[in-house]
Amino acid sequence: MKRWHLRILAALLAITAIGLIGYKARVLGYPLSPSDQVESWVIEARLGFEPENSAIKAELAIPAEPEGFIVLDENFVSRGYGVQTETRGDNRLALWSIRRASGQQALYYRATVARHSRETEPEAVPALEETPEYDGLEGEAVQAILDEVRSKSADIATFSSLLVKMLGNPSPDENVQLLLPQPASREAMTRAAIHILAGAHIPARMVWGLRLSEGTRDPVPEPWLEVNNGERWIPINPADASHGYPPDLLVWWHGDAPLFSVENARHAELQFSTSRKLEPALDMVGRKGELIDSPIMSYSLSTLPVHVQNVYASLLLVPIGILLIVILRNVIGVRTFGTFMPVLISLAFRETDLASGVLLFSVIVTMGLAVRFYLEHLKLLLVPRLAVVVIVVILLMLFVSMLSYRLEFDIGLSVALFPMVIMAMTIERISIVWEEHGPADAITQAVGSLVVAIACYLAMYNERVEYFVFVFPEVLLLVLAITLMMGRYTGYRLSELLRFRALAAGKPR
Repeated sequence: MKRWHLRILAALLAITAIGLIGYKARVLGYPLSPSDQVESWVIEARLGFEPENSAIKAELAIPAEPEGFIVLDENFVSRGYGVQTETRGDNRLALWSIRRASGQQALYYRATVARHSRETEPEAVPALEETPEYDGLEGEAVQAILDEVRSKSADIATFSSLLVKMLGNPSPDENVQLLLPQPASREAMTRAAIHILAGAHIPARMVWGLRLSEGTRDPVPEPWLEVNNGERWIPINPADASHGYPPDLLVWWHGDAPLFSVENARHAELQFSTSRKLEPALDMVGRKGELIDSPIMSYSLSTLPVHVQNVYASLLLVPIGILLIVILRNVIGVRTFGTFMPVLISLAFRETDLASGVLLFSVIVTMGLAVRFYLEHLKLLLVPRLAVVVIVVILLMLFVSMLSYRLEFDIGLSVALFPMVIMAMTIERISIVWEEHGPADAITQAVGSLVVAIACYLAMYNERVEYFVFVFPEVLLLVLAITLMMGRYTGYRLSELLRFRALAAGKPR
């Protein structure tokens, strides 16, 4: 069991990390790349009218949790009017009122929507108990149509689709012509289908939707048919009897009531306009998170204050560098001063740039190493000697900054961002290795440390890595799992294979 304990722990960490990342990406819509963009739509409804000399009341249907979309923002623009919203069944309405108005009036409703998939809750509607009262000839036509459709259908969905196809046939039979005079509009077809379906006790309703397309002037809401099969509402396109809403249709209003009404006014007219926008996907996810109230989104790093986000944006990258050091030391065999000193040096490189940081670091360490060799002749104790090295490093950093400023090199001003204590300890370690093992070993470890620091910088401060770790911090669980498994690695390092390649090539006698 002890053999498998570590593997089970690492597997659980990896599964948890992958599961959370997959959930956030597929369900919550978190983008995997910082350059991902998503589209949103701004829909504006303008209700214009001429008031009469009386109080004005205006009603306008507005979206209420439309299928396939989420309303990110909405605004009501109406000078001097009182505005409120009201829910009536499955619908929402905007209500405007004013005591007195004069001149041409215009009321605006503006909404920003984006595509959003959510689970549709079942909405069962029982079969109709009563059928409409058809007159003699109309009743016979309805019954004939129902009998023909019933013989060719298997359930309510196919029954309704076949009925819509019959009503939309370019060459309808006499029964359809009696119930639906030709040519018939889309709205007339939908109303006729609802009227006929009631004869089969099938609940049906009209739905108004708005097409979201770029460049369309004055789009007009179009009617759709919905039938209930006892479990949920099934959308049916009156034009071709297909099921389901297209992805560019925004459901605006349920029912056959008018989309708007205005009391004590004349020449009322409703106009729509739509415009498409592209927004960073991560910003869109944040706006959606405020609306859907997801517990995972509530604990997102983006909810923290900005200055705290900046701290963790750098701190969360450290495990990436640490994992790289583990691989470079334990698998490849690169020798460095200190275990995690290269990660700290790479943090300093971020504030300069890679080439300038390497140059400044090399200059400071070389100058500090010269001072350290001079201190060896003074025979100082360890703690005072380290204190002197730290002070000298600070003075050298100041000197480099002043010199670069006088020479108009702005890069040298960033030298103060290097961790001075780490640099002092690096200088001390180089000098000790130099004395105990010779200059070749000291230079090898110094170069190895610098190479690892450069590798950590390139791995940590890649734009995609920075973004992914900040947006999906659970990836650190996967990093932890890999690090745990690396802790049991007992194979040869690549440097050892190169070192003993002659021995490996030898043949036994």
